[in-house]
Amino acid sequence: MTKIISSISRRSLLKTSATAALVGAAKAAFPSGAFAQGAGPETTKAVLGFIALTDSAPLIVAKEKGLFAKYGMPDVEVVKQASWGTTRDNLVLGSAGSGIDGAHILTPMPYLISTGKVTQNNQPLPMVILARLNLDAQAISVGSAYADLKVGLDSGALKDAFAKKKAAGSPAKVAMTFPGGTHDLWIRYWLAAGGIDPDRDVETIVVPPPQMVANMKVGTMDCFCVGEPWNEQLVNQGIGYTAANTAEIWAKHPEKSLGMRADWVEKNPRATKALLMAVLEAAQWCDDMKNKDELADIVGKRSWFNVPSKDIVNRLKGEYNYGNGKVVSDSPHFMKFWRDHASYPYKSHDTWFLTEDIRWGKFEHRLDVKALVSKVNREDLWREAAKELGVTDLPASTSRGKETFFDGKVFDPEDPEAYLKSLSITRMA
Repeated sequence: MTKIISSISRRSLLKTSATAALVGAAKAAFPSGAFAQGAGPETTKAVLGFIALTDSAPLIVAKEKGLFAKYGMPDVEVVKQASWGTTRDNLVLGSAGSGIDGAHILTPMPYLISTGKVTQNNQPLPMVILARLNLDAQAISVGSAYADLKVGLDSGALKDAFAKKKAAGSPAKVAMTFPGGTHDLWIRYWLAAGGIDPDRDVETIVVPPPQMVANMKVGTMDCFCVGEPWNEQLVNQGIGYTAANTAEIWAKHPEKSLGMRADWVEKNPRATKALLMAVLEAAQWCDDMKNKDELADIVGKRSWFNVPSKDIVNRLKGEYNYGNGKVVSDSPHFMKFWRDHASYPYKSHDTWFLTEDIRWGKFEHRLDVKALVSKVNREDLWREAAKELGVTDLPASTSRGKETFFDGKVFDPEDPEAYLKSLSITRMA
């Protein structure tokens, strides 16, 4: 196993000796590399989608470093998707229909797909979340036309400018990556906290992550929310600046997940564990600060992101040039792949995403949130894989408890209704 840096709690590391013994036993029992399970994975193949975003790194590293093969699945494919809409459509097809079995995905999407909210003819496709891929480090970027406003966490600095654009018949365009997805919810929260109604005061548009910078360059949008490396690339090209790192809105917030078709997981329980073990090991490697330069080089390759590593590496290390004069050389808000239980899919986190999607009318107010989370969130499978790997620092609960946001709002997963009532701008159905 890769040695993890000392800044991560020793308790959260893999037990090196135990893991070595595990891998040795696996190789002896299964020359192909399957873990010692009495039988190898039911299949050696799965097709996983990814979007060119830094938080897809655990899947890419698991492939590049041979970790899928190590756990008996040498034929796993990690396939680039053009947009989150394409990811959804290919999940519906499944690999049997030349689509995909699972994906690096926006955490709310498996819920929206499972309930048929975003699928053709509203046909539900049961999905599960197996792991979280990262915490933190998305960003909200603003075009250079607003450089004089020096917009930050307080989006209210844009309120008058956006009101003038709307009055002139050309509403400001605010871009995110998928309706009801994480980036949509971050930018809506940020706008609403500053008194800007994301549905009435601006025009919200959908733009795939890799197209954000190009669209800002030609003036298609006024601000956007997306993951890295696109915010850093925007700054490096002098087209705009970072108003806020999303971790400044909610520290240690969940972001992407590993989502799979439920039928694939049900059919392939041992292969599911193998996938998880590979991804968990990859997450630890990605989290090691001494690997950040190599990580940037890997994901920046033409076959993955096709992005210069200089547009990736600094923010991976917590070195933030916001592009507006603000520079933070050791930000605590860099992307976490393993530390702080980043990989574990807390049910309380999923509860917040569903509550926000209720807020904005993506789900009905009467939705049984607890029942849906219990069905989609398979943290139990994460725990099984983690224990087999020798991970000892397991979360004590499926809830991280109350969460506090930058504007003082508090979310209690045991009382989502109170949170909804505290919000001044909502669009509840």
